[in-house]
Amino acid sequence: MSQELTLIDVDKPLYDLTTFAGRFKYYAWMTDPRTVVQPSERLLEAKEMIEKYRREPGQAQSLGPGKALEDVHYNMKLYSSAFHPDTGELQNFCGRMSFQVPGGMLITGGMLAFYRTVPAVVLWQFINQSFNAVVNYTNRNANSPTSVTQLGVAYVSATTSALIAAIGCKNYWSKKATPLFQRFVPFAAVAAANCVNIPLMRQNEILRGVEVKNSEGEIVGQSRLAAIKGISEVVISRIAMAAPGMLVLPLIMERLEKLPAYSRIKWINAPFQTLMVGCFLCFMVPSACAFFPQQCSLDTSTMRTFEPELYEDMKKRTEGNVPKRVYFNKGL
Repeated sequence: MSQELTLIDVDKPLYDLTTFAGRFKYYAWMTDPRTVVQPSERLLEAKEMIEKYRREPGQAQSLGPGKALEDVHYNMKLYSSAFHPDTGELQNFCGRMSFQVPGGMLITGGMLAFYRTVPAVVLWQFINQSFNAVVNYTNRNANSPTSVTQLGVAYVSATTSALIAAIGCKNYWSKKATPLFQRFVPFAAVAAANCVNIPLMRQNEILRGVEVKNSEGEIVGQSRLAAIKGISEVVISRIAMAAPGMLVLPLIMERLEKLPAYSRIKWINAPFQTLMVGCFLCFMVPSACAFFPQQCSLDTSTMRTFEPELYEDMKKRTEGNVPKRVYFNKGL
């Protein structure tokens, strides 16, 4: 019995990544938390399949007996969720964006439920920033290598700065703010900490620049301006990812805790808030990731103004045919 031949391009997105709606669908597909429980053997099997189809791009492939196009798409999903887009290396499961919903809901639920004392704020912010450091490093632009020493210094600096921001917010708001606004201490601390944690964990990109490519995928330079743009967009996305759960949920809890029935079952406080945060994150993780394209672009006229040396080097490399825009992976 002959096997059906199908044209397969595993590097072609299943959704239109030029629109927000298309990117939302893609990230909802790629960050599916169910992929986290897949064993490494299954993920490596998916990678092997992807590499097999890449060896003969644009050619009709045999899906094999009992295989369907949906199987190929599922393997593409596993590969996208678990392997770094620059290096192809298997990522630490805690750092994958597909772990953002289960990991984020547990940590954010803890921050919202236990915000009243400084020790509780310090503990949960330390856990949160340690988690963020792993996520930031895992989803960096991997073409800018970071040494173990640089990584250690960045982690300590980022986490310490985040804790200072959290304690500062807690101490200031506990004296100035009403009980309702004190509930927003975790979000204020998280927003301030993200502005510190992400640039520090990815400082090597800012210091050395990231590889920028033309529309054909050829490397034309190493741009620090591109790194700054990419990291700034990631900071905005991460803050937006946390905002609805950490801003809306305190308002809900303020009303609920005044109800006599709810006050009699105080043990439900932390589980309820954790579950609610998970519901917000299921929508906000793909939404925040979709705000900006992962393959970011930069106008070379801006580079000519702020990075004249790089622009002149690009001019030499391209024999005067400098592309209008260059492209790079901003990370997630």
